[in-house]
Amino acid sequence: MPAPPASANSATPLALRRLLIVRLGSMGDILHALPAVTALRRFLPEAGIGWVVEERWAELLCTLAEPRSGPRSPRRPLVDQVHTVDTRQWRGSLFSPQTWERIAAGLSELRAPKYEVAVDFQGAARSALLARWSKSPVVYGAMQPRENVASMFYTRQVMTRGVHVVEQNFSLAEAVTGQSLGRPAVDLPHDQAAETQCDARLQREGISDFVLLNPGAGWGAKQWPAERFGLVARQLAKDGLKSLVNFGPGEEKLAQAVEAAGGGEAEGVGCTLTELIALTRRARLFVGGDTGPMHLAAALRIPVVALFGPTDPARNGPFGTRSIVLRNSLSPTTHARRAQPDPGLLEISADEVVAAARQLLRSCHG
Repeated sequence: MPAPPASANSATPLALRRLLIVRLGSMGDILHALPAVTALRRFLPEAGIGWVVEERWAELLCTLAEPRSGPRSPRRPLVDQVHTVDTRQWRGSLFSPQTWERIAAGLSELRAPKYEVAVDFQGAARSALLARWSKSPVVYGAMQPRENVASMFYTRQVMTRGVHVVEQNFSLAEAVTGQSLGRPAVDLPHDQAAETQCDARLQREGISDFVLLNPGAGWGAKQWPAERFGLVARQLAKDGLKSLVNFGPGEEKLAQAVEAAGGGEAEGVGCTLTELIALTRRARLFVGGDTGPMHLAAALRIPVVALFGPTDPARNGPFGTRSIVLRNSLSPTTHARRAQPDPGLLEISADEVVAAARQLLRSCHG
């Protein structure tokens, strides 16, 4: 439902000149907010839009070499200014004078643009607090945020609609504008150097058609066995498809296990976020669980075979792309960060994944 009109001294939607987005992390959650923020950008093409984000995820908004503020470009296509924070480091050294100096400098930078409206897409106490600290006179947030205390900091509480997080984010954005918004393709940074390097590497290794496998997961209950990813790679190789295995920091052994099980048909590829964006654009198919890279593939409209265990695909599944979600009825719906693999997830066989992959490839490529 649309939020009530802003107060008389607040900008009306069409006259809104400075808008702040607050979505700190994680990777998948930022990608879930991108469609709504892209729609806001289309609706307010001349507005100055800033985004507060954790430093580790800033590449989803701006390439490393691009200035964090200034005229928009393909390397920072969506927002005019990226405000970064490092709340993990702050919490780790809360009593350090240097930490408080960094916090003070960050708040000063956040307040300098004099944002008229802030929108908290996270619904956490720290994100809501940052929205208020920006000195925006109007702060939008969900009526039922993830952390109840967050609602204390909102001047406009919105009853969000939809089951999927992307839909809920759209309803929050529509409350800001007061009208229905279109569903444009998301704007992700495009770094020509990374794109060229990606093409050169694929050409050098003789890889034309490939599937991107992502064996990692945020916690153990969401992680499908690495050995089965290797079996999938072996089977898809019979269709002329190479399997590239994406891995992040600390996931090297996981990628090696996939390579070993793949019998030479799977190759690990460690990437920065900018490089992962470039690589994902070129994949024919993505196979993985409920992770940030899966949501990146969906945002880029790459077909996805999604392997779900305890999390709910209706809320967190691949959105806006052709996909097949595999989930066993034994999997309970929970966000408990259990270390042990979900029993239902383990019931999904490599043959089922290969069959789903082939079905998607046929439907997408005739």
